[in-house]
Amino acid sequence: MTSEAVRIAADGAELAGDLETPAGDLGMVAFAHGSGSSRHSPRNRAVAGMLHDAGLGTLLFDLLTEDEERIDAATGEHRFDIPLLARRLVAAADWLAARPDTGAAPLGLFGASTGAAAALVAAAERPERVRAVVSRGGRPDLAGDALPRVAAPVLLLVGGADREVLRLNEQAADRLTAPYSVQVVPGASHLFEEAGALEAVAEQARDWFVRMTEERAA
Repeated sequence: MTSEAVRIAADGAELAGDLETPAGDLGMVAFAHGSGSSRHSPRNRAVAGMLHDAGLGTLLFDLLTEDEERIDAATGEHRFDIPLLARRLVAAADWLAARPDTGAAPLGLFGASTGAAAALVAAAERPERVRAVVSRGGRPDLAGDALPRVAAPVLLLVGGADREVLRLNEQAADRLTAPYSVQVVPGASHLFEEAGALEAVAEQARDWFVRMTEERAA
């Protein structure tokens, strides 16, 4: 696995990212973090670590610039701007597609909180590119009219104690036309802080993304 600090031009901004490239082209997963988070999210990095162990590459990057993050911390105006976040995730997907070391690899998207909505919108915008989507404690309902246009299989992971978010995930799932699965992690809260909860998320996400690589090889 090769590590590289990168800068991605996206939607009029330059975004910082951390790219982990596998030796082959088994698969890449781009992460879309949630409200008030960044590429340094310890939860997303824990999931990324398990993906690396399975031979998958990852891109963790900031959806907002430093100036935008400061504004958002004070006002919250950007974290629910799903069209903005999705445009930047689409730009990151295109950036990966243009690179000689990642362009041939199937792409999965992993979204947390509002980042899950951005991931679903991006999947709808790039159906030929995105092969799988995973949402962790996400708000897929915020993807709105993009939901029926998603072609990639979708895994929705929700904590069993996160009842309102579970209800919103079930409603969003009903609008999907792509294959999907809603998986509840028993007893877990929104941030999956309970013992073993995040490990369960990472294992299911890994299996979902590995499946996209197996389908490619078939």
